[in-house]
Amino acid sequence: MLSEKEIKQNFKEKIQKDPEKYFPVKTLKNLDFKRYKCNNCPNYFWSIEKNDYCGDPLCSGGFRFINKPVTKNKLDYLKVWEKFSKIHKDLGYTPIKRYPSVARWNPTTDFTIASIAAFQPFVVSGEIEPPANPLVIPQFCLRFNDVDNVGLTGHFTGFSMMGQHAFVKPEKYDINKYLKDHLTWLNKGLGLKNKDLVIHEDAWIGGGNLGNSLEFFSEGLEISNQVYMQYEINNEKINELKIKVLDMGQGQERAAWFTQGTSSSYEATFPEVIKYLKQQTGIKTNEDLMKKFLPYSSYLNVDEVKNIDSMWKKISQNLKVKENELRNEILPSAALYSIAEHARTLLFAITDSALPSNVAGGYNLRTIFRRAESFMEKYYWNIDWNKLIELHANYLKPLFPELRENLEDVEKILKNEKSKYQSTKQKSNQIIVNLMEKEITEKDLLTLYDSYGITPETIKEEAIKLKKEIKIPPNFYALISALHEKKEQKYQTVKEETLDLNNLPETELLFYNDEKAVNFEAKILKVIDNKVVLDKTLFYGTSGGQLHDTGYLERYEVIDVFRQKNITVHVLRENPEFKINDTIKGKIDWNRRYQLMQHHTTTHIVNAGAKIVLGNHVNQAGAFKDVQKARIDITHYQPVSEAELKKIEEESNRIVNKKIKIEKSFMPKSEAEKKYGMLIYQGGVPIGKNLRIVNILNTDVEACGGTHLDNTSEAGLIKILKSNKISDNIVRIEFKSGKAAEAELNLENDILDRVSKLLNCTKEQVPGRAEELFMKWKKVIKKKSFTKDDFILTSNKKEEGSDEKLLKKTAEILKTQPEFIPKTIKRFLDEIKNNL
Repeated sequence: MLSEKEIKQNFKEKIQKDPEKYFPVKTLKNLDFKRYKCNNCPNYFWSIEKNDYCGDPLCSGGFRFINKPVTKNKLDYLKVWEKFSKIHKDLGYTPIKRYPSVARWNPTTDFTIASIAAFQPFVVSGEIEPPANPLVIPQFCLRFNDVDNVGLTGHFTGFSMMGQHAFVKPEKYDINKYLKDHLTWLNKGLGLKNKDLVIHEDAWIGGGNLGNSLEFFSEGLEISNQVYMQYEINNEKINELKIKVLDMGQGQERAAWFTQGTSSSYEATFPEVIKYLKQQTGIKTNEDLMKKFLPYSSYLNVDEVKNIDSMWKKISQNLKVKENELRNEILPSAALYSIAEHARTLLFAITDSALPSNVAGGYNLRTIFRRAESFMEKYYWNIDWNKLIELHANYLKPLFPELRENLEDVEKILKNEKSKYQSTKQKSNQIIVNLMEKEITEKDLLTLYDSYGITPETIKEEAIKLKKEIKIPPNFYALISALHEKKEQKYQTVKEETLDLNNLPETELLFYNDEKAVNFEAKILKVIDNKVVLDKTLFYGTSGGQLHDTGYLERYEVIDVFRQKNITVHVLRENPEFKINDTIKGKIDWNRRYQLMQHHTTTHIVNAGAKIVLGNHVNQAGAFKDVQKARIDITHYQPVSEAELKKIEEESNRIVNKKIKIEKSFMPKSEAEKKYGMLIYQGGVPIGKNLRIVNILNTDVEACGGTHLDNTSEAGLIKILKSNKISDNIVRIEFKSGKAAEAELNLENDILDRVSKLLNCTKEQVPGRAEELFMKWKKVIKKKSFTKDDFILTSNKKEEGSDEKLLKKTAEILKTQPEFIPKTIKRFLDEIKNNL
């Protein structure tokens, strides 16, 4: 089977044989561009003036715009988008706000990696309408394949891709117009003349789509890329898309850098942060050396150069500077730029509800945080993370005002991440000492970082002290990220079974019309042993973490219900005597349904309560709703304390007592996203053009297909049972509501009554007596001398609080769970009695 790389290469060779068919040759020729082939690489390119070499820096002599930009206009970072959006608006494009950098709407990826990714997969496939058409967007993107290049080559882990997009039917697709529009921006916006452009022919592949593309170079820098996405790949076959897509992406950072010609892209992108860091670190750049070095910086791309050390040597020879002297001058500045860049990426990602962790995308965030920390330690820099992110947020406020709204949460999360890093480092000292006794391999370095958080820089410093040679892979952090790309977290409960249901229509779900209905009539469509398919039903099938309804179809008991795609299957206790097209009566178990409705709505309420107490980074990562109890898994960076848990319970009950109306409605996915944002996707992405929106007014809005109450007051009492951390950034909260919560309270009262009788004391005295009993029991275990009088319980110490608090205190003393307290006390008393 061909890889994506092979498919792309084959397609590229095909389209380059027939440029008139695949590229906007008409516009290029009208503007006096001519086609050439590079003498140094296989690239075909277009330029007005004859060139022997393409625009790639490795072919054309590196970056040549530094300190001598060829553009007429000099634009700062924010001015770039302002001008870009205005020019495109005049051309008929609608500017829209960015999507989150965390791609909650896309089940196939963690982060938004390009501006077009904001519209994948559903808009690109034609399943839903775009928010505007055509449009432009300042999409902040996250990519971690170039971490090792950040600071040196102008690469970023987080960047704003200015997207120019259109989604049209084939007959209206006009690549010549799209090229004209882009050149209008480059000419008028940047002030770049066509004679200074080199335009490459290329191909693009991603997300199951394929397209011919043009890459725009000037003075050795790729400044933009316009993809004409017209094909989809299915089993290696290339088919035309029903909706053809214009996908032009240009880094806002590169545009600012290119027009300013600053010594680095980082100086042009976040000048205030760089100024602060230089003041804090005392770094004084050798401007003369930096000017000479920067045109060669593109040669140090670890993805494109096989031997980085030899490239450093080559550059130093060209500059007539000793290699060590060159590294000592350049690398501290690269470290400073990396810290600035990584801080901005973390600010965006955490604002958009991502958390550093040891799993999947979250691990990339942890990696860049620790990379920045290792630079601070290496150079003994005292840098305030809070100050860094505040400077970034203040500078970006005109374009991204939302960054200032969650600064407090971001600060807490980074403080916690630093604490974890420091704790890991303390444990690692002995590991490093032991490691120095053997030869250290690349695998050792990766394992040490992955398992203990020990950076390769830390190991190398120790090795230098011992005069030991260690080689660190130049793409070390890319290798680390690759280790975690395939790891996934799954907390959803999904029930799957495969039956032959071909040619059956979608089941009409009656409970969406009336969730409190109990009885219904329906027609039999298919019977497979004890499994029955109806044309419509009131029975809810297990999905979205909510368990199924039970009840009856005629006299046959329904013991299970599940969904196979859009068809509901009823599982009966016995094989029925139904015939196809029979009309039958059904009845659900209302008490079970209502308790499940209470627990499902309470899941939304507790999620809202947790956000209020813990912060806006909280999102649902999964849930399970049974009749006895329910649970929600939320994103949070540390265990939830007892005090926080109590506050969440109080906030949840406050929402119940407010008697808030709950609105439930279906609406087009694009409309729902536009109205409520991407946080409607809590714990999963529903499939289909339409979403069912459950809106607890001014409190919580989610896309959810479960059964729900009409008002928060119907949830009744909410009782949170416990919480525990189930992974690095996931906390599970268990709870009950309604009758299940009332039963829990009665159970607590019953346990406390039984225990107080066993200990012959009041409820308030139970914790004190339990502690006294525990200490006396330990004497028995240790076989110490004692008399009968030693075991008379006399403590009258009283504790204030609810039954729940008294039980929790007693359980902590006895090192058991509340429900096991009576058995534990009885065992202690029996063991003492038997040893007297």
